[in-house]
Amino acid sequence: MAAMQDHALVKIYAELASCLSISLASARRKVELTASREEVRDLEGRKAIAERLLEAARSRPTEGENTSGSQLDRLLEAVASEENFMVED
Repeated sequence: MAAMQDHALVKIYAELASCLSISLASARRKVELTASREEVRDLEGRKAIAERLLEAARSRPTEGENTSGSQLDRLLEAVASEENFMVED
């Protein structure tokens, strides 16, 4: 049986996931990894970490050259030497 979690913490996870466009499990994992790096084990400490990550995610630019969408677009652009590359079936 899964462990019960605090409703407020799950809500922060959901907001973080929405803000970063990732899954709820990925947001929870991100907080858990940060908590383990900082050696935080209590619920209040994890809430504080989740809120800190949420504020950092909200402060990122939403428009312009440094957004995650524009970074993904740059990564998906074809390199000139690979423009006509086709994979055989």
